[in-house]
Amino acid sequence: MDSRNEKEMAHGNIWEDLRKRARQLENEIDLKLVSFSKLGTNYSHHRDDINNSDTSPLLSASNSEHMFDTMAMEIEQLLAKLTEINDKMSEYTNSISMSSPSSALLHTLQRHRDILQDYNQEFQKTKANITACREREELLGSVRRDIDAYKSSSGGLNRRSELYLKENEHIRNADRVADETIDVALATKENLREQRNTMKKISTGMNNLANRYPLMNSLIQRINIRKRRDSLVIGGVIAVCLILLLLYAFR
Repeated sequence: MDSRNEKEMAHGNIWEDLRKRARQLENEIDLKLVSFSKLGTNYSHHRDDINNSDTSPLLSASNSEHMFDTMAMEIEQLLAKLTEINDKMSEYTNSISMSSPSSALLHTLQRHRDILQDYNQEFQKTKANITACREREELLGSVRRDIDAYKSSSGGLNRRSELYLKENEHIRNADRVADETIDVALATKENLREQRNTMKKISTGMNNLANRYPLMNSLIQRINIRKRRDSLVIGGVIAVCLILLLLYAFR
């Protein structure tokens, strides 16, 4: 009788120890999940601030990601320990099945299982939300980098396009100036041709008059001779003046 009581007391101590460890782990997991949920909310808000601002510190984002990974690992370890305790509690109830365990014992075991299941679901949900937020941010960051790279390359293309347009404008201006110069040259050529024809007509008229009137031809020759003589005299005077000026300048 005494050995049976001692055995029952030993089993009772084992059960109470398992329940105590289970409650302790549940309290720790509950606190961790609250902090983990807050971290997920803050992480999401912080990522939204980064998306809306180009000056947000990247170090804070890195710290948040490191904290998320660390806390997720700690919760997974605590859940694994709680699962192990629940398994031991289940083994305990199975080991005393011959003694017909009370319904209160089975109810307690089921409650701990339900709590473990709720913690697992809450943890997986929060982790999935934060992971989806991180993946979305990575995608948006990649798109943003592609847009910045495109803007940078577009800026270079725009500058090159502006240079090409300016060069094209210079070429067009040069073509316009060349066309104007050619038009002036053609007009000058036409005027010279008209003057040549006019002089030819005048020369022909003078020759006709000279042939028709010999005296007039003789008069014209005299005028030409006198004109050449006057030109020679003027040229001599100019030469003498230049020589005198040079002598005066180099004295």
